[in-house]
Amino acid sequence: MLQKIGDKLQGQRWLSFSILGLLAILFAAWGAYGIVDFTTGGGNYAAKVNGEEVRAEDVNRAWQQQQPQLARMFNGEIPVDQREALQSRLLDSFVKEKVVAQRADKMGFRATDAQVVRAFQAESAFQVDGKFDPMAARARLAQAGISESAYVADQRRQLAMSQLAGAVGATDFLTTKEIERLQLLQGEQREVRFALLTPQQFGAGPAPAAEAIDAYYKAHANEFLTTESVKLAYAELSLADVAAKVMVSEAQLREKYAATRDNYVEAERRHARHILVKDKAEADALYAQVVGGKDFAALAKEKSQDPGSATQGGDLGWSDRNAFVAEFTAALFAMKEGEISKPVKTQFGYHIIKLEGIQAGKSKGFDEVKAELEAQLKRDMAGDKFGETQEQLQQRLDKGAGGFEELVKEFGLKSGSVDRFERGKGGAPLGADAGLNELVFGDKAINQRAVVGPVALGEENILIAKVIEHRPAAPKPLAEVKDSIVAALVRERGTEAARKAADAALARLVAGESFDKVVGDLKVKSEAAKFVTRNAADVPVQVRAAVFAGARPTKDKSVLKVVSLDEGGAALVAVTDVKLPKPGEDATAQQLIAQMELRRRGMADTDAYVAELLRTAKVKKNIKAFN
Repeated sequence: MLQKIGDKLQGQRWLSFSILGLLAILFAAWGAYGIVDFTTGGGNYAAKVNGEEVRAEDVNRAWQQQQPQLARMFNGEIPVDQREALQSRLLDSFVKEKVVAQRADKMGFRATDAQVVRAFQAESAFQVDGKFDPMAARARLAQAGISESAYVADQRRQLAMSQLAGAVGATDFLTTKEIERLQLLQGEQREVRFALLTPQQFGAGPAPAAEAIDAYYKAHANEFLTTESVKLAYAELSLADVAAKVMVSEAQLREKYAATRDNYVEAERRHARHILVKDKAEADALYAQVVGGKDFAALAKEKSQDPGSATQGGDLGWSDRNAFVAEFTAALFAMKEGEISKPVKTQFGYHIIKLEGIQAGKSKGFDEVKAELEAQLKRDMAGDKFGETQEQLQQRLDKGAGGFEELVKEFGLKSGSVDRFERGKGGAPLGADAGLNELVFGDKAINQRAVVGPVALGEENILIAKVIEHRPAAPKPLAEVKDSIVAALVRERGTEAARKAADAALARLVAGESFDKVVGDLKVKSEAAKFVTRNAADVPVQVRAAVFAGARPTKDKSVLKVVSLDEGGAALVAVTDVKLPKPGEDATAQQLIAQMELRRRGMADTDAYVAELLRTAKVKKNIKAFN
């Protein structure tokens, strides 16, 4: 599949046509295929790649998932002239992934069962509190309409493709000279002075004319739109509601107790004291003293080298077999109450152990754990019922069977409504869940007015929804946005004036006037000269880029520039000196730089490799695959 299923599970996020690892950059802009046949016929496929089909069902599902995001990019509706181009790009991405998968299979790249299991359990959508949760996995897969076998097959394919990309990238290497050259570039510092000429400082003047305001409003209409919204009916089912209806019989509880009896066994515990010393001869001497009647606790306080227990007379409290290292445990649990052991050697030294008491292990009876068993069984049964209900809802909605009210009644859902649910922002009490947002503003909900879902809200709630009223994005009244337009026009005027002032100042610097004199006349502030790196965070991005974009300054000649700023205005820049690192001076930096460059080259090589696969592939595209 084009869209990695794990990302589909996370709120139906739209991807830019990616696969795992180094292949992430490959699906942006590859060249044409080797042999392409366009057909206008039917067929339940979107494309054939070297004889292997790409299913129309998969392509259409991906298209439906992308539509809300695409519509948002175009302020509500996808233009007809853009629609076909976007569909073609999507189909191309399926073709490209199929080519990679075929090559990985032909080259013998395989993901082991253990690798697939690790990837499955590592999927964040399947985790609760950072740990893999089978119930969460089942719920997420059901929500996305994906079978476990399909998910596992996709994981196996993705891992194999990642192995192929890794193998291609692994052929790269760097010479010592190349690494040193990279280190010189990355570690270079340049001395810079700059002054910021802001629109606010140079934008003074009369208020913009009404004609200018009206013209700006018309030219920037798409910037002054209301947020698209819907009136929404929804119905939800919570795990708590399901659990409240679950009834557990006595027979079920006793069956559960019999199956899990081992979980209710309290292990034998022993109360011990010990004296720890490092030397065997000293341990033998101390053993002789305690056997001869010397008070054990007093001797432990005086001689034991275990800081955790010495002050307590060597007391280790009550512990089971899992509390100590193997040698200590073996000796302790072989002793009789009141007995003192001969010195026992462990990794910590030599121990003389005294067994103070024994608590025999025992099993908790049925009556003792009945309440716990009932809560656990109800939770398990509710979880199964919750998952089954979600699957049944998904199947009904996939078939388009049943209206909203009918589904609410049949599945015992709690219904409600949201008068204004906004694209990207959501609405109370449902919040701004990304998955729900994608569904609600999709073609199925907006244009077909079909019931959509189920979508998971958290780990214990699922929800279906139906759009009652759709309010497309629309232009805001001029009066409502007039102040922001005035501010934009003043900023434009200030930016133009700041740029002219900066250009004039640059001419004075080139003529030989001092930076301080020129900046002083401008009545703007400038910072003292300082050395900066390519990643300096305390320098505006545009200034930093300009500082390192041109030639290096020399002792006799500074580099002088005017730089336009994204937020408006301009910067007057003087680059006056340069510092270069010594090759090989920082081994750690060299290693990091080499790793980054090898990764970059690996991506480029994989890009070229896949481009060649596409060039020689035999592709048959069905241009009527999208329904």
